[in-house]
Amino acid sequence: MNIPGPAKLLTIYIGEGMQWQGKSLYHALVMKLKEAGIAGATVIRGVEGYGEANRLHTTRLLDLSVDLPVIVEAVDQAEKIEKALPEIQAMVSRGLITLADVQVIPGNRKPG
Repeated sequence: MNIPGPAKLLTIYIGEGMQWQGKSLYHALVMKLKEAGIAGATVIRGVEGYGEANRLHTTRLLDLSVDLPVIVEAVDQAEKIEKALPEIQAMVSRGLITLADVQVIPGNRKPG
């Protein structure tokens, strides 16, 4: 990721089973972020959690849920994230979207 310095972290909390136009919502969000030229996005699948409905979603065998929590995170310059945000908001009918200021620190890349 070649954006060292101040950036924005977009975090989207949704359920694994949520759909957007016949696809999983998390996949559709990643594709939309890629289309918007966002520097990077990651999908993280949770093992347990609950949302506004207060219903527990878990991987524990006795309480097995088919709708585990999923987090989609994206990092880029503020302008690029804020430009993509309206389309992202339109796609997320249930869930939580957060935006935070972050500092991107470049890793120690070795030549070759």
